[in-house]
Amino acid sequence: MTRNKLLLIIMKIAVSGTALYVVFSKTDINHMFSILGSINIFYFLAAALTHLSTQLVATIRWRILIPEQWKINFPEKFRIRKLFSLYMIGAFFSSFLPGVIGGDAVRAYYLNKDAKKISLTLASIFFDRYMGYVGLMTIGITAFPFALKYFGESPQKWAMPVLFAIFIVSSFILFGLQVGRRFRVISEFYGYFNSLKAKKGLVAKAFLLSLLTQLLNFTKVIILAYAMGEHIPLLIFFIFLPIVMTVTSLPISISGLGLREGSVVLLFGLIGIKPEVATALALAWFFAVFTGSLPGLVAYIRRTNRAG
Repeated sequence: MTRNKLLLIIMKIAVSGTALYVVFSKTDINHMFSILGSINIFYFLAAALTHLSTQLVATIRWRILIPEQWKINFPEKFRIRKLFSLYMIGAFFSSFLPGVIGGDAVRAYYLNKDAKKISLTLASIFFDRYMGYVGLMTIGITAFPFALKYFGESPQKWAMPVLFAIFIVSSFILFGLQVGRRFRVISEFYGYFNSLKAKKGLVAKAFLLSLLTQLLNFTKVIILAYAMGEHIPLLIFFIFLPIVMTVTSLPISISGLGLREGSVVLLFGLIGIKPEVATALALAWFFAVFTGSLPGLVAYIRRTNRAG
């Protein structure tokens, strides 16, 4: 490990640690652990299984976006079952690596062993992730006008439209301007995206699967909130969770720890949810995701043993 990488990891640990310290300093820790302990194990496992289902739907979306020629030439290498194992390996590593990028890097490494075309491998994974955010932003901005009453005069009410605007501008810069196209690898990257323009039906399917993926993501949090005895209006999840998930995905912490808890406390506090309840919900969410990602560890061990 290089010095710069080590320094980066230390900085991300510091971000997570500092954010968690701030959250816990404003929380009744004993009450928080009491709330966590009150969650029925069956609800917790239901949330974990929902996360597993989310990864399966996302895998189906990913397979749709993988270059058709690969699936025709090497059908056994790009079956749903094999891709699902790669997705779960990536999900497991994302549970403790910085942001979502760590898990995607692992997924790219294993896919490229079969694809042997790094530019298209990265393109399929990037667009899979991008479509996930299209679904997330669509839900968030659609819910925004109906959720304004929950924000009151809080400046946080502009978080969703600002995120949406940033997403649109970033998309235009990426796909419209196509910066760096003169480089071969980047050119192949954009060639993949341009090939999708003629496949509107395929992109539409990926979009619908993205909506389903995000609704399942919301469902596991809803299950945990219900298990804690918190009957929060569904509209709250549709507007708050896209913001929380965007903040959590930033590669500046370890698996979003601290950022997730802080944003949940801040946003859900707007509707009167106490800090210890919000923190317990955020931690239960993290543990459910980690538990639901454990099959990825099994898949990783099996793949490593076969390679050895």
